[in-house]
Amino acid sequence: MKAVRSIVVGMGLAGSLGVTWVGDEPRWDYFGETGPENWAKLSPSYGACLGRNQSPINLAGFIEAELTPVEFSYQAGGTEVVNDGHTIKVAYAAGSSILLEGTAFQLRWFHFHAPSENQVEGESFPMEGHLVHADADGNLAIVAVMFTEGEANRALGQAWAEMPRQAGEKHTLAEPIAAADLLPADRSYYRFNGSLTTPPCTEGVHWLVMKRPVSASAEQIAEFVRTLGQPNNRPIQPTNARPVLR
Repeated sequence: MKAVRSIVVGMGLAGSLGVTWVGDEPRWDYFGETGPENWAKLSPSYGACLGRNQSPINLAGFIEAELTPVEFSYQAGGTEVVNDGHTIKVAYAAGSSILLEGTAFQLRWFHFHAPSENQVEGESFPMEGHLVHADADGNLAIVAVMFTEGEANRALGQAWAEMPRQAGEKHTLAEPIAAADLLPADRSYYRFNGSLTTPPCTEGVHWLVMKRPVSASAEQIAEFVRTLGQPNNRPIQPTNARPVLR
């Protein structure tokens, strides 16, 4: 399959029109010939999608550990909402970070999946948020937050008010979003080593999954699903011999 340098338009689930940004790599999606089971076949650079430390996983078989608390230093820095055809992403201004075992990871953006990608002891959630961080050497740490249906979420409300309806669109936020509003008050977490959940499926990612879910309204979850027009969760990957700490 040739690499494509333009926007690819195709039919999504239920006949909805889907647009995929492909850049210099073959297009990929969550269904059909370009779906997850074929990602590694689309390009040599997607070869890691067949790796042994892939995400998402079903978090189970926990190993008890004294995990060092993560230090969150977040400012209100969500400045732009982007629809990239695969998710809704909020770009984050510099200046917010987490401190993980003495290493600072800067918050770059956060985005969402519905239904959840990771599961906890076999339980799936209506939606999952990924807060993506990078350290000075480019190593990645992702803080994952599960959403249950309940009260409306303030940060989602701000983002959804400017949510682009078409892939490739982006809207500037009138007021910066505070990523801290996506986090539960209890910051305890599960930890495992994994990968990006989309091509190129890069491994070596530190996954920090918040134990306590947060709430989003039924309408907020439904609006996200309607906008994308299809589920955007990669299937569960084998845990293999990886420890899942709690």
